[in-house]
Amino acid sequence: MSESDRPVVLIVEDEPDVAETYKLWLRNDYEVRMAHDGDEGLDLLDDSVDVVLLDRMMPGLSGDEVLERIRERDLGCRVSMVTAVEPDFDILEMGFDAYLSKPIRSEQLHETVENLLERSEYDTLLQEYYSLVEKQATLEASKSSAELEESDEYDELKAEIGELKSELSESLGGIGDDADFIATLRGLSNGEDE
Repeated sequence: MSESDRPVVLIVEDEPDVAETYKLWLRNDYEVRMAHDGDEGLDLLDDSVDVVLLDRMMPGLSGDEVLERIRERDLGCRVSMVTAVEPDFDILEMGFDAYLSKPIRSEQLHETVENLLERSEYDTLLQEYYSLVEKQATLEASKSSAELEESDEYDELKAEIGELKSELSESLGGIGDDADFIATLRGLSNGEDE
């Protein structure tokens, strides 16, 4: 596979050692570009970029600001926050597709990039569903049950996921059973037809 045929991953990370490590982990499978701050990341971002790995805390433009600008530009790339910032309910307003908490392992990074590339092929409704489920999983991994139960935002998130699941189920032929729904989504993500 030539360099131009490989998916493009843009790493936006202000710690040079961390950025180099991610590049080493990914370079055999992807074309990897690196930016050391938010402004440089936005300069390197174009339609050829498939996945952005974005640090949340950087000097100058923060990862949150870079993410907003990426979404304003309406590019088709998927974005994963890769950060040491402990997720809080503010992530519900953010337009990321995945959230990795540092430190991360090579396998995690590869799996996340692969999942995001697969999601790029889904239709908008399915992408939105997976984005919301990712936010739910991130909060459930970092918040106590009591914190989740007290959060109106979390309740709204669960309701929105339920609505999207109903819409998707209807568009996929009225799948009501959770196991069948998950199996169908996995089939779609593996390129299988019903």
